[in-house]
Amino acid sequence: MTDADLLTAEDVILMQGLAQRVAALRPDLVNAGASYGELAWVWNQGAAWERFRSWRCRLWFVDTGSGEELVAWGRAHLPTRVKLTDGTVRDSTSASLSFQVHPEHADLVEEVVRWFERVAVDVDRSVVLQTCDPRALMAWGAAGYGPEPDGEFTLFCVRTLDDIATPVLPEGFRFRSAADVGPVAAAQAHIDAWNPSTYSIGAGQALPHTASYRADLHPVVEAPDGTLVATTMIWLDEANRSVEFEPFGTHPGYRGLGIAKAMALHGMHLSREAGATQATVACDGEPGNAALRLYESVGFKEFTRDVTLYKKKSS
Repeated sequence: MTDADLLTAEDVILMQGLAQRVAALRPDLVNAGASYGELAWVWNQGAAWERFRSWRCRLWFVDTGSGEELVAWGRAHLPTRVKLTDGTVRDSTSASLSFQVHPEHADLVEEVVRWFERVAVDVDRSVVLQTCDPRALMAWGAAGYGPEPDGEFTLFCVRTLDDIATPVLPEGFRFRSAADVGPVAAAQAHIDAWNPSTYSIGAGQALPHTASYRADLHPVVEAPDGTLVATTMIWLDEANRSVEFEPFGTHPGYRGLGIAKAMALHGMHLSREAGATQATVACDGEPGNAALRLYESVGFKEFTRDVTLYKKKSS
């Protein structure tokens, strides 16, 4: 591939395969934006708005003797304008990078750094990586990237799927799935939970064609009047018997009723029935935030965390 190549759906499948191999060997080194489920979710959002046209992707392969195997990739999000569901637009004036390098090919980190520096020129830049990856931290630091004081970070949390409590919804509410209500209604539930959102009905309609998506693992909660008031997507990595919850949202008018907790427990029961033995979720690491309290209340514990490194454009 060349530096200017656009990301394709076929590339995403290869990247998911790398995520599975890294997760099997060193799950603590799976970077933000590089997990099995997150790759599919980000691609679905980007493809619907054709936002992927502002992305640049580079893939690195090795010859295994029986064919080429993906061992590293970088996905640069360049400055662009994003439309929101309320009709407004959001301008992004900086470049950010998601990447993954197989731990057995850690020397490729320096190549990823050099590639991003060539692709993202004359703009502020940022990259997200795991705090437990000293080789990558050193490589990005040597290129002039560093953390900001009190910078935001994401916690990656995990729990096994045994001893799952019984979910309890408020009277008159019930669990359904995207397989029951259809992709348009499920997409609207997400938009209502996150409004204004960068998601779209078009993205929801494209979701059934997204790699590894399962409508039966896309639970929603229906209110007595038929309104869908909460939603999450569950991405099943069959190779590692693990699921990832992403995204997770409740309509603002229905928060504080225990719906999100019930949906999380329901989702874990669905995941176990699908063959998973472990669940993961990512959230803002700020102590005491609502999402973190929710996940801790249903048994998730911190596994690892990331750090965002920044570099200002040259003056």
